[in-house]
Amino acid sequence: MKISARNTLKGIITAIKGGPIMTEVTIDLGNSQNVVAVVTTTSSERLALDVGMAVHAVIKSTDIMIMSD
Repeated sequence: MKISARNTLKGIITAIKGGPIMTEVTIDLGNSQNVVAVVTTTSSERLALDVGMAVHAVIKSTDIMIMSD
């Protein structure tokens, strides 16, 4: 599969917290780094996401939010 987004991170799903509308997916990128993505529960089911599954997190610069403490 080809994709236009240039920022992709390969990792393994380590946790999934499903809800009625949105699902939180934690991806281990290695080197003690994780990324957490929130996707619709429908998308999570359609992709058949499961703990231990290898995935690519695709990041578009227009969709990144930054939070500080």
